[in-house]
Parts: sequence; structure tokens; C-alpha cells
Amino acid sequence: MAKITSPAGKTYDFKIGADPEFFVKRAGKLVSAYGLIPGNKENPYKVPKGAVQVDGMALEFNIDPAETYYEFEDHMTKVMDSITSMVPGYEIFVEPVADFGLDYIEAQPKEAKELGCSPDFNAYTKQANPRPNADTPFRTASGHVHIGWTDKPVDINDEGHLEACRALTKSLDVWLGLPSLIWDEDDRRRTLYGAAGAFRPKPYGMEYRVLSNKWINNPLLRKTVYHNTLEAIRCTFENPDYGDRQFYGMTARQIISKEGGWLNAAVAAFEYDGIKTPKHYR
Repeated sequence: MAKITSPAGKTYDFKIGADPEFFVKRAGKLVSAYGLIPGNKENPYKVPKGAVQVDGMALEFNIDPAETYYEFEDHMTKVMDSITSMVPGYEIFVEPVADFGLDYIEAQPKEAKELGCSPDFNAYTKQANPRPNADTPFRTASGHVHIGWTDKPVDINDEGHLEACRALTKSLDVWLGLPSLIWDEDDRRRTLYGAAGAFRPKPYGMEYRVLSNKWINNPLLRKTVYHNTLEAIRCTFENPDYGDRQFYGMTARQIISKEGGWLNAAVAAFEYDGIKTPKHYR
């Protein structure tokens, strides 16, 4: 278990989980996964090391929180094996975007067409992100990362807890959001979900909502996501203003969101030779 002590002297135990989504094909054609397996948002279907459910036109699974990388990898592989075994005759399609076409989507049940549930938030503006537009010919799949550190459930509206979530999210933009641009080049998902700084507070900690599902089917990327999450945690809880520093979280936001000046910010991030830069850019 990752134990990190803050400058104030408080020690935290961290656990890491995930709740990825993916699509399915039948006879080589994308089809809706609605109704294929038991479980939904309110009542996930328990399987060894996690749970599974239908999420709109996609399938989703979540893993039990892991205390080590080996647990994380074990939980990911076991739950992925469980959910794929529940849909014999279907091919797993692990991509951030699935082009179904408007006619096909419009023919789906109302529950399958809905996008979004409870809102997520922007760590930089402190505001709720807008509800995504459902009138698109495609659907998207995410690979959210969950981080837990509280001794007991906390109020998700507590300002102290929200501030901790925001600080960690900015660091995660540096350690996960930026590297993900290398392995996930599809910007269409980011028009609906996964904007820089996207998070959701949880009673046990927080959910980082920037990543797509692109990492879940690759052992090396799964390892990267786990260890880079730990690096972000360490940077944040040892130095709470890490994500607000120049060339760190604020620059990460510019690059991920392609805001004005983002190319200059990207060049600066790669060339900067100041205090502890991320390993990817050394």
C-alpha cells in the first residue's frame, strides 16, 4: 500500500482502482451492448475482483481498489476476462470512439441513448462541466482512474476535500493526461468527455475522468497508468501546489485542451530544465 506523508505530518494510505468502458462487434460490425449482460449503474453485477454492467451502448467494469501494482494488474485482467466471457460470439472493441451512425443510435431504447449521469467538475475553474451532447453519430468510452485515501467516507461537498481533489487532478493532468496524448490521438471523445482537469469527488477520494479506454488492453500502458498515478499522488501530497506551478498543471491544461499558445507550452514543457520535471520529458 502506498503510504505518503504530507508536509503537515499526516500519513495517508492510497488505493487505486478503475472503471473502464468498451464496445462490442458482432460479425465485424459495431453493435449496441445494451442488455447484453446483467448490471447497471445502480446495481453493478459482482464478479471476482470487481463488478460489471451495461453503460448505454457500451459495457463497463470496475475493479476492486488495489494496494499494489500487482493487485491492480491482477484485478484488471481477472475482471476483463470475466466480462468478455459473458458475451460469447461478440468481439471486444477497445477504442475511445465507436461510429454507430445517427440512425442506429436513434433506434436504441431511451436508456441506451442517454449520456452522462452525475456531473463532473473542472479542477481549474471549480465549475461543473457541461452535460455532453447526445446528438452525435458516435459514442465514446473512457478509462477513469479512482484514487482512495480517506479514513472514512467524507462529504463530497466539503471544501477541504474538494481542494485536495482539485490539486491531485492537476497533478494527474501532468502525469496521466499529457502522456495519454501519445497513445490516444483521437480528439473526438474530448469534445464530449475527458477535458483537462475533469474529476468527480468521491466519499473515499476522487475519480480522474480525463483518460479514454485506450490504455486498458495493453499491459505496459496499464503499468504506466498505475505508477504515474502514484507519482501524481506523491507530488501532490508532498507538495500541494505542484499542479499550479509553471510548466506543470497549468501547462498540462493548455496542451490537453489545445488552448491558445498550447504549442509553445508543449515545447516549453519538453525543453524546461527546472525543478523535478516528469520523467517522460527528461
